[in-house]
Amino acid sequence: MEEMLPLGCSKPHLEKLTLGITRILESSPDVTEVTIIEKPPAECHMISSWEQKNNCMLPEDVKNFNLMTNGFHTTWSVKLDEHTIPLGSMVINSIAKLTQLNQSSVYSLPNAPTLADMEDDALEASENQPEKPHFDSRSVIFELDPCNGNGKVCVVYKRGKPALAQDAEIWFLDRALYWHFLTDSFTAYCRLLITHLGLPQWQYAFTSYGISPQAKQWFNMYKPITYNTDLLAEETNCFVNKLDPSRVFKSKNKTLIPKKKGPVQPAAGQKGPPGPPSTSKSSSSPGNPVRK
Repeated sequence: MEEMLPLGCSKPHLEKLTLGITRILESSPDVTEVTIIEKPPAECHMISSWEQKNNCMLPEDVKNFNLMTNGFHTTWSVKLDEHTIPLGSMVINSIAKLTQLNQSSVYSLPNAPTLADMEDDALEASENQPEKPHFDSRSVIFELDPCNGNGKVCVVYKRGKPALAQDAEIWFLDRALYWHFLTDSFTAYCRLLITHLGLPQWQYAFTSYGISPQAKQWFNMYKPITYNTDLLAEETNCFVNKLDPSRVFKSKNKTLIPKKKGPVQPAAGQKGPPGPPSTSKSSSSPGNPVRK
């Protein structure tokens, strides 16, 4: 039976399990309702039954974890403007919920495509990334964390059945059905989960396209311990509009050239300006006497 434990009532083994992260959350500004949902430990026959049913051997760290607590769930909220908003969630499925990723049809229609039909074989391993999992029988995939609908964290056996414990890896499947490698062990993934405080979409920090702008705001407020905040600032500057309004709206200085004015025409009924004196000889000049 699961039991809701407030922060002050958490048991010592759960404090060690979470690396004391609940105390850090409690001291963070505006963080409230830090709660651990305590779950009883799994019994050995439950683990053996799961391995026989799925024909897969669980890694030793997964077994030890479930023998301490059969699954894990911690939540915390923030208080903004007198409203309490659920924010962080750290989830690890119990043995019963560690189910194989469904390989049936995506749609409940005849001849509908399956996950294996949607696989892109062109996206194979690169120099810096291991070989990606497959949705067909080449890989065996179990859901470890539903990620609140933002994707799925999975335990992946990439050599098919029967699956050996040393072949297990932890991968993130985003909503576009692309795979992203997280860690090569369950213990390393638990550390990632805890140090990222269970913030929304934190798994996308390990993808090529990163976390969403909304998630970046929460990352800025409650910076994960392992997240490079300098890199976050550089990524944020990439989205800043660097348009300079003073240059865009600056008017061009045009040189005004005065127009040449033509001669003014006199209006009707008005005398024009006096002209130059006439140089023609008059008929009454001294050289031409007028005859009477």
